[in-house]
Amino acid sequence: MKQLLMFILLSGLICWMMFAPVYKHLAIMRQALLQQEVDYLLEVGASGTYGYIGESMIRQSRERLAARGFVAGDLVYEVSTTSGVDATSSASPVPRGTGIRLVIRYPYKNLFAIDRLIGAAVPDPSGMMSASGMKMSEYVPDR
Repeated sequence: MKQLLMFILLSGLICWMMFAPVYKHLAIMRQALLQQEVDYLLEVGASGTYGYIGESMIRQSRERLAARGFVAGDLVYEVSTTSGVDATSSASPVPRGTGIRLVIRYPYKNLFAIDRLIGAAVPDPSGMMSASGMKMSEYVPDR
């Protein structure tokens, strides 16, 4: 009986050691994809052509991230500016020199459930990974 218990514990530990890097890489890849999307949206949104990050841009971003394995409904977007003006309206683009800040958040859910089984400290499942960035608007209104 003792040998069977040792076999089960040892095989569980070996499986965890073999697969732990796989799901840790999943967390790293999710974080990298979120940051890449933030950088892309800021590059496009703060350009001289737009000066805002609109709902259509956010919808397209959700679709791109959903194609990479994210659940589109779980993504949370926060768009703000350094001056407090609305940065999501195409009717009033953010003027040049004002910073546009974007934060995208995504929940951990049960990504680290395996770590919890062996007693390692894990992030709260309701916690969220996030990526953020800020870029100065380059939009200059036509005169």
